[in-house]
Amino acid sequence: MKHDFYKYQGTGNDFVIIDNRGQHFPKNDVHYIKKLCDRRFGIGADGLILLEEHDSCDFRMIYFNADGNESTMCGNGGRCITHFANFLGLIHDKATFEAIDGLHHAVKVDDLVHLQMQIVKEVKEDSEGLIIDTGSPHIVKIVDAVDELDVNALGAKVRYSEAFSELGINVNFVEKVKDNEFKVRTYERGVEAETLSCGTGVTAVALAMKYKHESKDQLIKLYTKGGTLQVKFKLDFDGFKDIWLIGPAVQVYKGELTW
Repeated sequence: MKHDFYKYQGTGNDFVIIDNRGQHFPKNDVHYIKKLCDRRFGIGADGLILLEEHDSCDFRMIYFNADGNESTMCGNGGRCITHFANFLGLIHDKATFEAIDGLHHAVKVDDLVHLQMQIVKEVKEDSEGLIIDTGSPHIVKIVDAVDELDVNALGAKVRYSEAFSELGINVNFVEKVKDNEFKVRTYERGVEAETLSCGTGVTAVALAMKYKHESKDQLIKLYTKGGTLQVKFKLDFDGFKDIWLIGPAVQVYKGELTW
């Protein structure tokens, strides 16, 4: 069978997105999904996203890492699938959808998509850095000269360390530019390499920088290798809430699966 696919990117974090409302895609075939995401033998992407029907929301988002396994929440992917739902005519400028971590609201303004993330009640700190779950588990490490780091080597060392070996963790390296601006580079589990951007990662960084009093603001700009994202939030005695990840989502091309 032949099926259409769409290639999307959000600040360089790229995805294969498929309309699976007809339940035609073999989503239990890990090898096939991994092959589609392979940059030599497939389409090439950091992950694959399926848009499916939902009984009470606009749609359901199912996300797979490049290794072919279904994974936790992907922030940039959530923004891209919102853009895709608009393209399909399922929504106009607002959406409510379900992902693996629960319900999300999103608003599309031109090619910027604002995605509401889950409430974060806890930030843990250990010798490696600050640990935050923003729909996916992240560790945030403050560094100097982030552009000079060997992120693949340093990230893998933390990701496969004894403390995180069972489930793995995404590793974010952050350098302060000024009070509300930070450079970020992320090593992503499932991709097992640095990606150009990570939505849940920059969200974790923004909250960590507020937690560490590195920023006074509740609107933070984050520079990734793939572009600029913003995170705004509210902080009170219950933790971080009303968290929004803001950035571009772009449809790159449409193609047809033939194998």
